[in-house]
Amino acid sequence: MSQARNHLRAALSLAAVSARGATTRGAVRRRLSARPVPQEPGMEYQDAVRMLNTLQTNAGYLEQVKRQRGDPQTQLEAMELYLALSGLQVEDLNRLNIIHVTGTKGKGSTCAFTEHILRSYGLKTGFFSSPHLVQVRERIRINGQPISPELFTKHFWRLYHRLEETKDGSCVSMPPYFRFLTLMAFHVFLQEKVDLAVVEVGIGGAYDCTNIIRKPVVCGVSSLGIDHTSLLGDTLEKIAWQKGGIFKQGVPAFTVLQPKGPLAVLRDRAQEISCPLYLCPPLEALEEGGPPLTLGLEGEHQRSNAALALQLAHCWLQQQDHRGAGELKASRPSFLRQLPLAPTFQPTFQMRLGLRNTEWPGRTQVLRREALTWYLDGAHTSSSVQACVRWFRQTLQGSLRLSGGPEVRVLLFNSTGDRDSAALLKLLQPCQFDYAVFCPNLIEVSSTDSA
Repeated sequence: MSQARNHLRAALSLAAVSARGATTRGAVRRRLSARPVPQEPGMEYQDAVRMLNTLQTNAGYLEQVKRQRGDPQTQLEAMELYLALSGLQVEDLNRLNIIHVTGTKGKGSTCAFTEHILRSYGLKTGFFSSPHLVQVRERIRINGQPISPELFTKHFWRLYHRLEETKDGSCVSMPPYFRFLTLMAFHVFLQEKVDLAVVEVGIGGAYDCTNIIRKPVVCGVSSLGIDHTSLLGDTLEKIAWQKGGIFKQGVPAFTVLQPKGPLAVLRDRAQEISCPLYLCPPLEALEEGGPPLTLGLEGEHQRSNAALALQLAHCWLQQQDHRGAGELKASRPSFLRQLPLAPTFQPTFQMRLGLRNTEWPGRTQVLRREALTWYLDGAHTSSSVQACVRWFRQTLQGSLRLSGGPEVRVLLFNSTGDRDSAALLKLLQPCQFDYAVFCPNLIEVSSTDSA
């Protein structure tokens, strides 16, 4: 029994050894691939969702990690082991031509912009994100659409049974909720033969389970903020170090403008890894010489996300030798805060179309239902809530000028994890709500639900 596997067992309660000795990943893969996938009657979509909800929740997993305080590298070792037990090797993920995106604020919107842009080129896209808004299927998308209940059910039980089989010889526990879905997304994207996959980091970067990706095509870092301090650190510099953990040797990476301290950390992290890191010019620099860019997502803060998405999509197209990446504008190489600025280019028709058509439910979204108007957004840091408030007040002013009638403002509020709900609520006071409704976190589903 190897020392590494002993360490893995101690840190994560995972055993990877049979009675006859260590089982290699390659042997596991050959053994599993040779077996037919069990087909059990009555395994419907709702059964899959219920079984998924029995796995360790994200909150429970975070509490476990906090208690263990062990070597975080074992988190990645465990994920690689699960991948092997599921029948894949880390090298198989290289076929997905991945765009890997981290950050504290705006990484989901950045991914949505990027996916829409590249889909506008006629490419078949995969998109893995979290959390979901209504249905868990939203986390795994093909061509912008959540996978169907039938496809979700098929891949869920196939993966579940394969991992269940390993309990006989090696007693490996089932992966937690988020890890399971990450594994499932990789399987779905490979089986569906996507041209590329946009993968959003769950938490942090360096030790996030998505970071078993070895050779992405390009990486991105959206705006940084204070969040998950018990795991990532209590300063922006510590958090930046974690986020920079997704950088890979020789793989281009882009970041939006960050405060001086964390930007220096990202720069140093990239230099240590030999990763070419570029700073995104503002969106205005890409609009020069052409009409303004129209964004499908509202809010001034989305311009930074769109600028990063354009660089990620442009770089991906260049790296894949795809025609129509956009003509570079003539400019001298320039530096800002000791980071090279990414070159500006003229956004193509497809890029403009992708930005304009981007939809990301629950993010700066307005829904009108007869006499009711819903303003939906998600925020989990103080600065994100402040951006949400600015968007809400600006959008509301425009709608009031059109309607001119009386209104009643009702806040529907939900908060997850260990966030300071009182502090976040205080930031919402400028919205002047008349009523507030507080919603619990529910994961159970009934026979009529489609979570």
